[in-house]
Amino acid sequence: MVRLKDVARDAGVSVTTVSHVVNGTRRVAPATLARVQRAIAELGYRPDSIARALKSNRSHTLGMIVTAANNPFFAEIIRGVEDRCFANGYSLVLCNTDDADAKQLTYLQTLRDKRVDGLIVMTAHSGADFLAALARQPLPTVLMDADPAGAHDIAVVNDDSRLGARLAIEHLLSRGLRDIALLTGPASHPRSRERLAGAREALGEAGIVLPGSKVVATNLLADGGYRAMQALLQTRSCPQALFAFNDLVAIGAMRAAREHGLSLPDDLSVVGYDDIELGRYFTPALTTVHQPVYELGDMAVTQLIERLEHRRPLQRTLQLAPRLVVRESVRRDRLAEPKHPSR
Repeated sequence: MVRLKDVARDAGVSVTTVSHVVNGTRRVAPATLARVQRAIAELGYRPDSIARALKSNRSHTLGMIVTAANNPFFAEIIRGVEDRCFANGYSLVLCNTDDADAKQLTYLQTLRDKRVDGLIVMTAHSGADFLAALARQPLPTVLMDADPAGAHDIAVVNDDSRLGARLAIEHLLSRGLRDIALLTGPASHPRSRERLAGAREALGEAGIVLPGSKVVATNLLADGGYRAMQALLQTRSCPQALFAFNDLVAIGAMRAAREHGLSLPDDLSVVGYDDIELGRYFTPALTTVHQPVYELGDMAVTQLIERLEHRRPLQRTLQLAPRLVVRESVRRDRLAEPKHPSR
């Protein structure tokens, strides 16, 4: 096993100098730095990360708790988190919870046991016990897809979901579509509540009162959108258009509509939310609200690193602006009437 003193002897410097190079604790002259780095490479020296963490009380590791990493939306955010971690010399420990309260609590304790320096939490549903435990734990934390936090050393990074919903509804209205249904997420989901509020505002400004029968809650997955669309198709009046609160729901709904003989977008226009990669390759390509997902992940890590490396306080709330991406799933003419499926 190669030790610090072996590197020091090979480079012709003191053990203290090698320690400063390895830990970045003091500036070293360029020529000396080059000799130490060459010795490290030639001898194959690797610092003992556990010992370093115990000595410095820093592991240079962040923990991330998410609902499911295989969801395209979460996957894109995780990529932004991972890239920013790597660029700053941090490792990432990722925990998938499937929104199970017990797993959330267990993983929170596991990450603390692993001595992570900070946390990123992005779950669709969090129980009261988990939220209370999160508020009590001492690590700097960034929440995503969440309500603004009141606890100390916790920040929230989100997109402006109310604005995004308004963009979706205003686009449908601009195409002459006024009979609009909403496929929402659970009422407990903060972003879903914001999108519902923004959609109602835009409809209200157009003089449209949205009946309860045209608002269907889903699990924010493709199968939820499929079942929600099936429920709408059982009513006497199929809507002209759908605003789905994420792209997976929109894709599930489009599948159900096709199975009932509807032509997209002539009979049914659809707008999604998130702008996942799959949506642009669907047929018709999905018109959607682009959420800057990669940037949200990048921003979450940047906040934590600024707090950890420079002792800058976390900003309580950070918000990025969404934008509409127009593709093919909303009809272009204003005169076509929707066709209702045969019973």
